[in-house]
Amino acid sequence: MFYYKKWAIVIPMANEEQDFNVFIEMLNFVINELHPGNIYFVVDKASKDRTLELCKALSAKDERYVTVWAPENRNVVDAYIKGLRVAYEAGNDLIIEMDAGLSHDPRAIPMFLRVLNEGNDCAFGSRFINGGSMGDSPFKRRLLSKTGTVLANVLLGTNLYDMTSGFQGFHRDVVAKILNHNFKSKAHFYQTELRYLLRNHRTFEVPIHYNAPSPRVSGHAIKNAYQTLFYYFLLRISGKAMNL
Repeated sequence: MFYYKKWAIVIPMANEEQDFNVFIEMLNFVINELHPGNIYFVVDKASKDRTLELCKALSAKDERYVTVWAPENRNVVDAYIKGLRVAYEAGNDLIIEMDAGLSHDPRAIPMFLRVLNEGNDCAFGSRFINGGSMGDSPFKRRLLSKTGTVLANVLLGTNLYDMTSGFQGFHRDVVAKILNHNFKSKAHFYQTELRYLLRNHRTFEVPIHYNAPSPRVSGHAIKNAYQTLFYYFLLRISGKAMNL
């Protein structure tokens, strides 16, 4: 499979030491079959184990992997934005975001690239369409994901099957708009906020398999999600809906 457009993948990395080697094996299995691209690992102070050391060692022996040390990051949204900015400034045409920790299956990467190469502005991973799944994810994580999707679609007027997945890809012109937006989300709701703001772009949902590493989602993250959701809902009903 060959892709002519220059592509990159952005992956926030925090406390990934335990699964690092397995994850890299899975990534290599996929990207070895693709036209060369770059993988940007974004590591910050949230990581307390040897993740940074492992990322740097891999970057030293394989130029496709680029380690981005970002101690200024305050949250995972900062990590995503930092990665997008670095990938954008490197001139990539197609940029994919995904999680490490074996929660996102790298085997979906070729489908994301294909969808973006076929003229779509955004490719959003979906666990709730034919071919997608949540694997062995705990009940609480399933409930939060499904409830978040339903609430977002009802209150924000969107119509995606999955509004909360973190596996997604964009054309560089879309990334430019993302980089110029001041996101209200500070945690998991970033994915939903992004999908809402990009609702007027040409999008396609890609089936993905997801396995949550744990059932824990912090109370602070849930509070921020509700605050952001109702912020955009109130703008929408007042006739001041935002978009990118």
